[in-house]
Amino acid sequence: MAEARTAAVLEATLERITFADPQTGYTVARVDTGRGGDLVTVVGSLLGAHPGETLRLRGRWGAHPQFGRRFQVEDYTTVLPATVQGIRRYLGSGLVKGIGPKLAERIVDHFGADALRVIEEEPGRLVEVPSLGPKRTRSITVAWEEQKAVKEVMVVLQGMGVSTSLAVRVFQQYGDGSIRVVREEPYRLAAEVWGIGFKTADTIAAAVGIPHDSTERVEAGLQFVLSEATGQGHCYLPESDLGARAVELLQVPADLVRHCLALLVADQNLIRDELPGRDGEPATVAYYLVPFHRAEVSLAGGLRRLAAAADDRMPAFARVDWDAALAWLSGRTGVELAPGQQEAVRLALTEKVAVLTGGPGCGKSFTVRSIVTLAAAKGARVVLAAPTGRAAKRLTELTGAEAVTVHRLLELRPGGDAAYDRDRPLDADLVVVDESSMLDLLLANKLVRAVPPGAHLLLVGDVDQLPSVGAGEVLRDLLAEGTGVPHVRLTQVFRQAARSGVVTNAHRINAGRPPQVRGLDDFYLFATEDAEEAARLTVDVVVRRIPARFGLDPRRDVQVLAPVHRGPAGAAALNELLQQALTPARPDRAEKRFGGRVFRVGDKVSQIRNDYDKGAHGVFNGTQGVVTGVDDVGQTLTVVTDEGEAVDYDFAELDELVHAYAVTVHRAQGSEYPCVVVPLTTSAWMMLQRNLLYTAVTRAKRLVVLVGSPRALAQAVRATGSGRRHTALAHRLRPRHPADYAQSERRHAHPAA
Repeated sequence: MAEARTAAVLEATLERITFADPQTGYTVARVDTGRGGDLVTVVGSLLGAHPGETLRLRGRWGAHPQFGRRFQVEDYTTVLPATVQGIRRYLGSGLVKGIGPKLAERIVDHFGADALRVIEEEPGRLVEVPSLGPKRTRSITVAWEEQKAVKEVMVVLQGMGVSTSLAVRVFQQYGDGSIRVVREEPYRLAAEVWGIGFKTADTIAAAVGIPHDSTERVEAGLQFVLSEATGQGHCYLPESDLGARAVELLQVPADLVRHCLALLVADQNLIRDELPGRDGEPATVAYYLVPFHRAEVSLAGGLRRLAAAADDRMPAFARVDWDAALAWLSGRTGVELAPGQQEAVRLALTEKVAVLTGGPGCGKSFTVRSIVTLAAAKGARVVLAAPTGRAAKRLTELTGAEAVTVHRLLELRPGGDAAYDRDRPLDADLVVVDESSMLDLLLANKLVRAVPPGAHLLLVGDVDQLPSVGAGEVLRDLLAEGTGVPHVRLTQVFRQAARSGVVTNAHRINAGRPPQVRGLDDFYLFATEDAEEAARLTVDVVVRRIPARFGLDPRRDVQVLAPVHRGPAGAAALNELLQQALTPARPDRAEKRFGGRVFRVGDKVSQIRNDYDKGAHGVFNGTQGVVTGVDDVGQTLTVVTDEGEAVDYDFAELDELVHAYAVTVHRAQGSEYPCVVVPLTTSAWMMLQRNLLYTAVTRAKRLVVLVGSPRALAQAVRATGSGRRHTALAHRLRPRHPADYAQSERRHAHPAA
């Protein structure tokens, strides 16, 4: 039933925002017309409007069949309040960072109806307000000017469908030049402002008159296609793939795409590389974004240089009596290493670059501990790291020596540059990196550049898990045929681990066999074919059944790992249900609504992008934490991360956070939890793959609960994936002559033990 509408102008005070979509700016709000009676519902784009502001709304009245009478907003302007009461509410609404209700009251008590004029024209007079000093006066003045400037940007962007949060980011990036960039160089937004992709920039470009077939547009589209590909894990795209994707995205002729591709290469904005085929296959013409080509070439060269270094910072192990060393180690630990573990110990301590891989229960952890113990006994400086805070904490517990995240080890700075690199290497004789399957190309390159010549680098991880979230398949490429990288793959499951249903089923899944789900006390399946019922059952398992049966804390000890983000049993829907159950709204629990989400003190959250400006050394994609504070006056939300660091987020930055009661399996890489709950439904069919299920199961230390469809479980075990990522690291590592290739294979291929 359509709404009947008539044009109108409505002047009202914004009382509260019921819903706001941060991507589209669509808002549902309640306003007070000042005429008495009930509040009025308004809907539409209210970018940048704050409760307490008086708005002049232009639009149409209508009657919705379900929600009743409401005002559809087409555009609006802010009207500054004139009464003392209105000014007090306006200033105390959170509009100006640093001014809360109490300070607003003191300002208005001092200046009366002249308060807004004073802030605008004579801000230095704010020091007249009792207990308001020069420092805070300056910060309030800056905040006032900034919110005015942001509103100007929003006015320009409003008609282009750009959200409030993105308008704030545009202003933070370009300041006073924001409107000029938006109007004259809109495609810069896609490359330089997080959250604005090509499609949003393209909409803005069309609005400011940039032609559909302009070279500027096509070049931006080509770079966007490659950027999207790196987000899918690829380091490059073959020429035919890149061209086809660009034509589909841009709807322009292929000849124009080829012409613009040549221009980008000529201007060195893209790199064209020919990668020789193997086994008689034709060469691949590959196109890279510049940072990824540089990183791939640099990483391959860095690994070769480390492996071939003449110096050895642990020379004692070149002449050690290994029988005596291993006997000493056995006496120290009370455990005798299996043959494969012994080989891994020798390899790590005698080779400059080595890889240790294997599944759960095969002794990787104890092998690492043994390597660290022997190295330390010879006085070696051992540095331990892992890609995530949880993995670093586990490595510390395992070895008894401090381990840190790779980001913290390298002391990454704003912009992503590392404090340690080839010119200032780490003070280390042995660098051990656990959970190395998570290392993407860019981070692995930064790490290798920081390892000093003569030091040993040991990468430890399970190559059968999902590859890194970022571009590349570094661990898999190092183990590829012909690279010559020394490695050991542990395959023997030890007796104690074999008694674990979690370990046994992980290996069954990895071998393509269905897990055993009956008769075990640490591995369960709650079967249902209905996706919505699976979601409800997942919440019941997390909130009620697991705590009652196993005494585990549902927030601290249990992690829901979903194959997909969307859908009735996806991470997004489950987060809403789990938040309602575990952290419901209460009068004494502070909260902040951002778009369609609400963040409450006690919420489990996760960072969704690398932000090098936050915290001591940045906060990175996948970092988890707990919300510990909401400051409405300072307009910040505080999160304590798994590493114990308190990090503040401006309210405008909350699109960097998502709830983490449920996360996708990809986002759980490198983490380990006492219990994982995995919803499996046929609605996630395309993502149900063996390495995804295997990764989810291996995140559990004690307990796995699968919830959902036996058909979906069978599909996940059966499906081996949809193909490899486009990477060339293995090619760049291979010796250039067949004789070198054969020699390296004989020297470095160690059979599974």
